[in-house]
Amino acid sequence: MSETVASLVQMAEPYGRRVPYGSAYWLILPATLFLAACYYYPLIRVVWISFSEPTIGIQNYEQLITSASIHRVVTTTLRICVLCTSACVVLGYIVSYVLLRAGPTKRRVMLLCVLLPLWISGLVRAFAWVTLLRNEGFINSTLMWVGLISRPLDLVWNEVGVVIGMTHYMLPFAILPLYASMLEIDQRILMAAQSLGASKSQVFLRIFFPLSVPGVAAAGVLVFVYSIGFFITPAILGGGKTLMIAEYVRLQIVELLRWGIGTMLSVTVGVSVLIIWGIAVKLIGTQRMFGRASL
Repeated sequence: MSETVASLVQMAEPYGRRVPYGSAYWLILPATLFLAACYYYPLIRVVWISFSEPTIGIQNYEQLITSASIHRVVTTTLRICVLCTSACVVLGYIVSYVLLRAGPTKRRVMLLCVLLPLWISGLVRAFAWVTLLRNEGFINSTLMWVGLISRPLDLVWNEVGVVIGMTHYMLPFAILPLYASMLEIDQRILMAAQSLGASKSQVFLRIFFPLSVPGVAAAGVLVFVYSIGFFITPAILGGGKTLMIAEYVRLQIVELLRWGIGTMLSVTVGVSVLIIWGIAVKLIGTQRMFGRASL
């Protein structure tokens, strides 16, 4: 018996050995080299160009203070991002709350409907919204046929169309963190409040909503930082009349060949996103923002 046990231990010994600590770095070396060559090096080049074109210095970054055109673009971008974020958070909260209260079958169907737009190209969705929002489109035609309006509404080639298209694109990114945060709320707390005489509105306003605030913050930050870099949707639905930072960068680099200004704006946007995200994680925490629940 003892010989059998000894032989089993001897056979299992190689499988129980731990990989030497130093050898783990060799396993991630190929991925590190790939990222360094294809990601980090181009980023470093962008930063260098922002300080060296046309001459070495900070003259490009001084444009953030002195250029009126950059001020208009930044103001337009921030306004659209705030509107898009607000709409996504409100609509996403409603959808997430309905998801939480739905039965298992309805919940799976609703989650599929939420995720389905992510599988469709943003370019296709933008042109679809042009078809729906133009003067002869489905929305204006329907409203005129019903008699609610006498002439078509200006729903495209302006900020209204851009906000609608961006909200549609970003809505799933608001629903998912909100829903994950709501799943983390202990339902026994809500039941205890109701058993003590609290109405449904009191339970929601005083208990459920405060506990879901981290999810609201996560959705807001995610949508806002993602919206800053939008390009396709504003370019198509804005019709060249609504200029956001990403399209302005393309204009500076591709058409005006002002690489210094374009890369300066790119670096500024990247640093701003990192600062916003870092502040959100510091104040709320990644755990509370996204929760542990799996979809």
